[in-house]
Amino acid sequence: MPSVWSSPDRPAYPHHALAAVLQVRAARLHVMLWRRENEPFAGAWALPGGPLLPDERLGASVARQLASKVEVTHLAHLEQLETRSDPERDPRGRTVATAYLGLIPSDVDPALPEDTGWHPVDRLPPTAFDHGSIVASALLRLRAKLSYTNVGYALAPPTFTVAELRDIYVAALGYDVTATNLQRVLLRRGVLEATGDMASPGRAGGRPAMLYRFASTALEVTDPFAVLRPPSERHGSGRRPQAANIP
Repeated sequence: MPSVWSSPDRPAYPHHALAAVLQVRAARLHVMLWRRENEPFAGAWALPGGPLLPDERLGASVARQLASKVEVTHLAHLEQLETRSDPERDPRGRTVATAYLGLIPSDVDPALPEDTGWHPVDRLPPTAFDHGSIVASALLRLRAKLSYTNVGYALAPPTFTVAELRDIYVAALGYDVTATNLQRVLLRRGVLEATGDMASPGRAGGRPAMLYRFASTALEVTDPFAVLRPPSERHGSGRRPQAANIP
């Protein structure tokens, strides 16, 4: 019986695995990109990744290529994002690509090769293929999950003050949230727990702040109905924008 998977009339297409790796750096959300040397898109920036090996699962392919090409050996969170199958996405011929969303805590600084760097998601350089729109999809996924899951653990250091966590959420979301409201909601959902320790006072002195940590470092749905909306979606254009609230 002839194979239904590949024939002259039904050819198999190369399958690539890509990773949109995000991290909050210097109070801004960044994505990891590498500069291509060869055509097509020579000089443009691309997501790390490459061809799927015959005996390899997609997740394992992403992990292998991140470890071997950009020396990223540990991601706090990795999930499948989407599959791109536009026949015109690669000018060399049809290539299917499955993209993953990866998150790195803000206190980690992985060693990167010279052709790889971090770029603010709101100021991307010229990108290869459809990688710019994949970054946009990753950003939408992250922002949605910050509303109804505890995925913030994958962006935060092991311990932090509420003010520090608020800065991470603001960087990831792209708009303001109040530290008081963030603390109230995350404690109510059981996402945060106090460590019992206090942060060292800064140069200005003042009362030391309590240190917190995430209660779990595994992804959990904490409120399936929560929506974290930017002020522009909650107020008319004639009203002054305010910090967003979490239901």
